[in-house]
Amino acid sequence: MRSLYDLSSVSKPFDPSHRFETSYLVSAPLLAGYRLLVSIYAFTTIFLRYGHEPDEIGRSFSYFTNITFWALAFYFLFAGFHTLVFARTGRAPLGRWRPWLQFLHGLFYSTVVTYPFLVTAVYWALLAPDSWYPKTYDAWENISVHALNSLFALLEILLPRTLPLPWIHIPFLILFLAGYLGVAYITKATQGFYTYSFLDPNKDGDGVVAAYSIGIAVGICVVFCVVWGVLRLKVWVWETKLGRGEERYLEKRLPV
Repeated sequence: MRSLYDLSSVSKPFDPSHRFETSYLVSAPLLAGYRLLVSIYAFTTIFLRYGHEPDEIGRSFSYFTNITFWALAFYFLFAGFHTLVFARTGRAPLGRWRPWLQFLHGLFYSTVVTYPFLVTAVYWALLAPDSWYPKTYDAWENISVHALNSLFALLEILLPRTLPLPWIHIPFLILFLAGYLGVAYITKATQGFYTYSFLDPNKDGDGVVAAYSIGIAVGICVVFCVVWGVLRLKVWVWETKLGRGEERYLEKRLPV
């Protein structure tokens, strides 16, 4: 039986052609710079929101949107660091990590390129106000966390040389969503409010809440399959049709 590491593409050596740190389109230094800039923007957005609404700090982690935006900020920070080290030395720290950490990095990548699309779709379909935001700040804030998040995810799909996501990651993505349901109802029990109106059984009944929950679980599976297909197409176009195969990147330091 294949191990979890085998199913997750955690090999020895790990990522020998440095797919996480290289791109078909830009050099490693540019990829590192872009990732670090996204991280800076995401952290700036988070702390500006806290400064603008300090009363929301205590309950910010009750919202899935905020959790995933924090994840984006940290992912691009770590990915930018690994890419920058690779650009300077030809080796990424990720390659020296323990297999379980390499597995978690791959799973982290899967969350970063799937959850933002789910967040964006749910917000604009179910939660966004009927009219546009009257204040410029409110418009910027919501565009940042409910639209640019998906743009960042899309570019993280297209820019690096990453392979299609391992199918074994789907149960973990669903498990994390189920865990968030627990967070949402703990928030209701301890702070007295529902983070999202469609989780309130008193509004439309338990059946509707269950339907939304199942629908979101199905939604993340659909998003995963679409992202998997885009990644597979990307690799096929660049490596099969355009001849930019893996051998070009094996243990090579990209020029600065």
